Amino acid sequence: MFYRISLDPVPAEQPPLVLVHGYIVSGRYLLPTARLLAPYYRVYVPDLPGFGNSGKPARALNVTDLADALAAWMQQLGLQRAVVLGQSFGCQVVTDLAARHPELVRSEILVDPTVNPHAQNFFLLAISWAAAMLQEPPSLIWTCFQSLLQTSLWRSIRTMQFMLADHIADRLPAIRIPVLVVCGSRDTIAPQQWCEEAAALLPDGELAVIKGGIHATNYDSPAALAQVIRSFLARVCLPATFTTPVPEGEKHKT
Repeated sequence: MFYRISLDPVPAEQPPLVLVHGYIVSGRYLLPTARLLAPYYRVYVPDLPGFGNSGKPARALNVTDLADALAAWMQQLGLQRAVVLGQSFGCQVVTDLAARHPELVRSEILVDPTVNPHAQNFFLLAISWAAAMLQEPPSLIWTCFQSLLQTSLWRSIRTMQFMLADHIADRLPAIRIPVLVVCGSRDTIAPQQWCEEAAALLPDGELAVIKGGIHATNYDSPAALAQVIRSFLARVCLPATFTTPVPEGEKHKT
């Protein structure tokens, strides 16, 4: 697994922060937010297997497979009790991680979580995706296109099938750690109504709405998102001893 890591000195009491990308894309589009968080936390931005610069398994990985790969990567780096952020499809992966590997996760941040259970079919998702992309910065579309070139059409289609078959709402009541759900006020893929429902399903969940944010709030509203994240973590992550390894470089295989 390829990953990016911040190298800024940060307070020892702060937890490591892992940012997990969404469907098709790589961690590259998470960098606007990652850079704003880097002065305060040790930030890790991996590419999931099959995407970006990471290895391409012979078969497409489903949500559980991706969560297990993420868990193995975190264990290899010694990242325990980390704060894990997922964006879009990444939320499905990180909630599965928290449900089955709770020892690795201190708290979670679900940014623009998919799939909205009220639109859990390909036709409705395609319409909402198109509506969101028409509002996003053109540079994001180019970034997504570059990431798409690094994967394959069959993997993209299969991953879409896995994404639509997965029901994130069924897992949320079992996640008993502090969780922040974030949505953009203009998001058509993960609309505020669904995000409110998601926060209510979590035993210790709360909601933050980014005014003017679209679907990729990490890209179109990074400053507002970073501020919300810092405020949340200041409240839920009390000083503790966290395991944060000395960085060895930007690329690592497990």
